[in-house]
Amino acid sequence: MNGTGTGDNPGNDGPIERRKEFKTQSGIPVEPVYGPESQGSDWDGSVGEPGRFPYTRGVYPNMYRGRLWTMRMFAGFGSPEDTNRRFKYLLDQGQTGLSTAFDMPTLMGYDPDHPLAMGEVGREGVSAATIDDMDALFDGIPLDKVTTSMTINAPAVVLLAFYVAVAERRGIPPEALGGTTQNDILKEFIAQKEWISPPRPAMRIIRDMLAWCSTHMPRWNTISISGYHIREAGATAVQELAFTLADGIGYLQAGIEAGLDVDQFAPRLSFFFDVHNDFFEEIAKFRAARRIWARVVRDRFGAKNPRSWLLRTHAQTAGVSLTAQQPYNNVVRTTLQALAAVLGGTQSLHTNSMDETYALPTEEAATLALRTQQIIAHESGVTNTVDPLGGSFFVEKLTDRMEELAMEYIDRIDEMGGIVPAIESGYPQREIAQSAYEFQKEIDNGDRTIVGVNDFVSGEDEPIPTLTVDLAVENRQKERIREFRKRRDPSRHRDAMDGIRAAAAGTDNLMEAVLSAVKAGATLGEVSDCFREVMGIYRETSAAC
Repeated sequence: MNGTGTGDNPGNDGPIERRKEFKTQSGIPVEPVYGPESQGSDWDGSVGEPGRFPYTRGVYPNMYRGRLWTMRMFAGFGSPEDTNRRFKYLLDQGQTGLSTAFDMPTLMGYDPDHPLAMGEVGREGVSAATIDDMDALFDGIPLDKVTTSMTINAPAVVLLAFYVAVAERRGIPPEALGGTTQNDILKEFIAQKEWISPPRPAMRIIRDMLAWCSTHMPRWNTISISGYHIREAGATAVQELAFTLADGIGYLQAGIEAGLDVDQFAPRLSFFFDVHNDFFEEIAKFRAARRIWARVVRDRFGAKNPRSWLLRTHAQTAGVSLTAQQPYNNVVRTTLQALAAVLGGTQSLHTNSMDETYALPTEEAATLALRTQQIIAHESGVTNTVDPLGGSFFVEKLTDRMEELAMEYIDRIDEMGGIVPAIESGYPQREIAQSAYEFQKEIDNGDRTIVGVNDFVSGEDEPIPTLTVDLAVENRQKERIREFRKRRDPSRHRDAMDGIRAAAAGTDNLMEAVLSAVKAGATLGEVSDCFREVMGIYRETSAAC
């Protein structure tokens, strides 16, 4: 014994510790040990049982003993045909749901031949600008049997209309379709910055989608309220939790403003959280999120249906935690993050590939990421009991503290008049910017260790294989959309576009208008240009700290 461990050291006042202070990534102090005294007087009431209000321990009574989480690997690159092949490959490898990544022009509402799309077509996701692109993307895939998630926000109404129209081509009605559109425009204004129109008209589009999908697509999650991109922008776990749930409250208010009963649409809202490196804090985040949401929906919004109270969530391991240095370390990071998501009770999960800090994943890297989930599911034993960390003095105390700190943010946002006025004032943006600055400063100062980056650094790393997207993809997509425009009926197309403008300027449901337009041959960029024309273009003001 050399006296440098954590045991008693004669001659000193107490045990020697490695650091002056231990805390979570959100800055919550961590005590040396937790015991019964750390539990509040309402411990049993706040924790409860799995499948029962307030759902701290899980949304279903038997959780993974009954059904494993959906293994939904994010995929998309190049042309629709390229991504279709990757979809089929992943399904053959045991993936249980599809998750679609779109390229930057699609995310921003531009066709592939728009000048601003140059050099970006198919690069960070799949290019999809027409109903024919969507048809090719899901060629040979039974849309009434496989659930599909689409990570699309500002032009989500257009992509969903493409999907519905393609299904109808195949004789599948909208009510048979299951899946999710991310469609979370509020987090775009907070973090991701991929928008078309200002916040209030953008919320009107979402309101119309909620109303239409509540009637026509009972199996579809209209909005996946996303903390992922908030966290990737530099938020702490507490901020991710708070701002994500505040966005959810904003969408509940939007649905009510559309004339919907909260129990009519709340069960079809889902969530999407990041899973970072602080193992226990991430588990506590999921548990606190379920508890806060259940109380807000029931007590604040008066929902009577227990299904409305459930926070069902997708999770993705932290892309921002991946490092270009020593990329094989990313496999370990992803494994720990995936395990935290499972112990936290996620309903579906994407595991990042080790090469995603360089490029979109290769098939081999994506397969290894999927195998990570499968090993956790089938070999680790963590799925054999529900909420195996429930009752841990530390985890329960951390869950309580996460809830308290998140509610302080939510109360502050309520005082501002809600999440939309808070965004317009730049409040969440400033909070995230400050947290990102503090995190990076800790790395630069050596106060936070990133293995292989600022400590345990080795020599030059061997290069690993990466995926490249040929420039020919962009040229093919440009030619494809030009040919598509030539084939459509000009008169029918013109009338449909006029219908979108009228609906955008008036009160008719925009989902109906957009669905009619895409069936008449409208492209993604054309519909988005209608929104820009009628609703305006958003320019963010400075959100300096």
